[in-house]
Amino acid sequence: MADYLAQRTRKIDASGIRKVFALADKLQNPVNFSIGQPDFDVPDPIKQAAVKAILDGLNRYSPTSGDARLLEKVRSKVRQETGWEEPLCMITSGVSGGLLLAFMALVDPGDEVILIDPYFVIYKHVVNLLGGKCVFVDSYPDFRLPVKKIAQAVTARTKMIILNSPANPTGTVYTEDEVRAVTEIARKHDLIILSDEIYDVFSYDHSNPCVGRFYEKTLLLKGFSKSAAMTGWRMGYAACTKALAPLMEAMNMIQQYTFVCAPTPFQIASIAALEFDIRPYVEQYRQKRDRLVEGLKGYYHLEKPGGAFYLFVQKPDWAASATEFVKTAIENNVLIIPGNVFSEKDTHFRISYAATEQTIDRGIEILRQLAKR
Repeated sequence: MADYLAQRTRKIDASGIRKVFALADKLQNPVNFSIGQPDFDVPDPIKQAAVKAILDGLNRYSPTSGDARLLEKVRSKVRQETGWEEPLCMITSGVSGGLLLAFMALVDPGDEVILIDPYFVIYKHVVNLLGGKCVFVDSYPDFRLPVKKIAQAVTARTKMIILNSPANPTGTVYTEDEVRAVTEIARKHDLIILSDEIYDVFSYDHSNPCVGRFYEKTLLLKGFSKSAAMTGWRMGYAACTKALAPLMEAMNMIQQYTFVCAPTPFQIASIAALEFDIRPYVEQYRQKRDRLVEGLKGYYHLEKPGGAFYLFVQKPDWAASATEFVKTAIENNVLIIPGNVFSEKDTHFRISYAATEQTIDRGIEILRQLAKR
């Protein structure tokens, strides 16, 4: 790496996904199971709200914390979901933007952050960039919340616990009992819980328990990218109680000097997104999940996911690693992601079933053939 780059750049590595896409460059009409975004477009009423906002001249900076009309809608939603009387809220440039602000506000060099392995890829790399220490808690083989292991992982340097339910890459949806147990650990040690709930509407078998209902020192991160297919619009929000008021103030201050504010016309459109009924789309994804799980049952070892739109599948026995299997799958026109992008292990691969039924059926047939190899 060039000598002029900051040392922190040596602490991150994008090569896992980069290698996958490098292998895929020459594919013709691939079965694309790699994309972590809905395959439906932004619903028309939300598009129309964005266009109207642009044409009405709402194209300048908003306040750093967000447009007042959207903030009031978000506060109302957070009150309903958490029971918090006076939630503190801010609009962020996607949940990823919220994660960066939160980590910058919280993590000092040497601070320990507990991550459930497998984990969303951003967590590890941003913590490393800031000089923090990731403490990985293994949730294999069933990807349930490993409560006892989390308790054992807490030290004097622990700053926070990150929860992600429904989870990327496993699709696991935690139960209320599991979440309550982890909040008791956090309360005992006076830790912050960062709860990434970007996929909360995509919960198929039972509702996703909002962590904020059980613990006052929870930072909630939610957004519109998945529920309204607004991945390119970069719209999210953060919420907490007054117990974490200094954190929200710090995040707003950092936003002033980084993102400045979330895109103003898309903030206005997000009001329409909060009012849009997404349930028909959720039902479609439930059916896609069931189609894929049934299609691969008996060919691969897998845990049926309860939410999001991912399946985290164990490699077949013939493959030395998931990375090796992914390379073979790509050579057979199926684009999937090796699990070591999301984990300290290289035993599984991620499928995104945010795809058409025809694509899912094509992928099932090819993956069945590869399982027999």
